Amino acid sequence: MSGLKQHYAAEGIEQRLLSAIRAAGLDPEHPIAPEALGALDHFHTGGLRASLELMTLAGIGADERVLDVGAGLGGCARLIADKTGSQVDCIEMSSDYCAGAEFLNKLTGLSASINVYEASALDMPFAENSFDVVWMQNVGMNIQDKQSLYSEIFRVLKPCGRFAFQEMAAGETETRYFPLPWASDASDSFLAPADEMISGLTGCGFNKVLFEDTSDEHMARTAAAVDSGPTPLSLSVYVDDLSIKAGNAKRSLSENQIRLVRGIFQKPD
Repeated sequence: MSGLKQHYAAEGIEQRLLSAIRAAGLDPEHPIAPEALGALDHFHTGGLRASLELMTLAGIGADERVLDVGAGLGGCARLIADKTGSQVDCIEMSSDYCAGAEFLNKLTGLSASINVYEASALDMPFAENSFDVVWMQNVGMNIQDKQSLYSEIFRVLKPCGRFAFQEMAAGETETRYFPLPWASDASDSFLAPADEMISGLTGCGFNKVLFEDTSDEHMARTAAAVDSGPTPLSLSVYVDDLSIKAGNAKRSLSENQIRLVRGIFQKPD
């Protein structure tokens, strides 16, 4: 996922996270509820609220095995493990994010429920038919080869398994404002129109259960939100120029350069 500050050793990112957690008044000596970290570790449009909504749509059960693709700091994985009791595996290409995810897993007491792997979404280190649910939020924008991505997800899902995702899709006009939360410039951004996403997934063998554009709903929520000012727990702990990137994303949405979509697709029995 693009947007991470310069590379840190594991100890470096742990100290940055720990400082922010303490500044927010949380006690790292006792287990921290995953939702209390939501402003820090849900690096995607809509944040914690969007994750909770997608989790409800996915209908994840306690006896199901879940894969979080492009997990970042593992906020979604911890939320899923805590709320459902399921076992969650994460893959993430950034070693810094992997180190941060494992550190936060310890602070929330969820290390036994979550495994973190440094790996590519295009070459997942899992056997066929391994997972009941594959989860992905705001990751595909950085992956050019969508068909290989969808094929890998299809491969690791069990029959009747679900792919639950949230994604930025291409709008009606060209994306012009950079940097964005997922891309410093146009060379890092690989948006696909919504109809291409649907056809790509169904072409791999998936059945569509749900696909919806939530852009207007998200913009309405953003407009109604009360600006409480800067807080110690925010993405700015590890993302450079966050206010600029967020502003460009808001402007891009309002001008229909990008669209926010989510969906549930199922592998046939």
